[in-house]
Amino acid sequence: MNEAIKAMLAVYACKSIEDQERALREIIQEIALLGLWRAKFFEHAAFYGGTALRILYGLDRFSEDLDFSLLREDPSFSLALYEKAITAELAAFDFDVTVERKVKAIETQVESAFIKANTLIHLLKIGAPWKTHKSRVMKIKIEVDTLPPLGFATEAKAHFQPIPFSIKTFDLPDLFAGKLHAVLFRERVRNPKGRDWYDLLWYVGRDVAVHLSHLESRARQSGHWENQEALSLPALKALLHKKLESMNLEELKADVRPFVRDVSRLDAWTGDLFRAAIERVKAS
Repeated sequence: MNEAIKAMLAVYACKSIEDQERALREIIQEIALLGLWRAKFFEHAAFYGGTALRILYGLDRFSEDLDFSLLREDPSFSLALYEKAITAELAAFDFDVTVERKVKAIETQVESAFIKANTLIHLLKIGAPWKTHKSRVMKIKIEVDTLPPLGFATEAKAHFQPIPFSIKTFDLPDLFAGKLHAVLFRERVRNPKGRDWYDLLWYVGRDVAVHLSHLESRARQSGHWENQEALSLPALKALLHKKLESMNLEELKADVRPFVRDVSRLDAWTGDLFRAAIERVKAS
């Protein structure tokens, strides 16, 4: 096994097949980010979302996808330019993956692709003592917003695995704006995203102020804020309280449970806890 991969794997202290698969997923994510950096992707885009929060800011839950936003609008952007960079970087660490772009049924502003890898083969490559079905495929979605609402700030964050390199990302107030937009307006495909509410508690616990004007820009672009007046902090809190009242806490817990090591912390999730968290939200 590559020494860098061995070092990355060691920090997980895996105790189950689920732990091992999560570790494998995150290692593949980090190597893909390195490949994008080599291809100068971060001159055009910034990393955001839950995986950015975990990898760069220490969020204590696992995340599945790699989400990015272009720095400037470019509806002609294509992930095809970066597929080879991702597969070549992973191949250099002995990971055999494919990158398949998602065929759009309708035109949207999001460019999507999937990194696909045979789970069993790669668990064997990293020396996992557990086995899974031979045809099981790990999929990591990559999404790039090609028409982003502007007005966000970025920073370059040093990252040290598998080698030292730099990743351009949204700063925390703008990441918080994106997260609150998801909390309030994410389309419910199946189950509600308890992960969004978990992250809200993370931001509040670290006293991060939301960049309110960027949240407003996102809400106006998505058609969820059409008032003439600017989005105010009291209006935001009112929206959050209303959204909370429509949530089933047991469904939220069920969504986030597979993504956290210490599920006992979910025992604290009550309506009163989230109402108090909402009242602690502050704006910049």
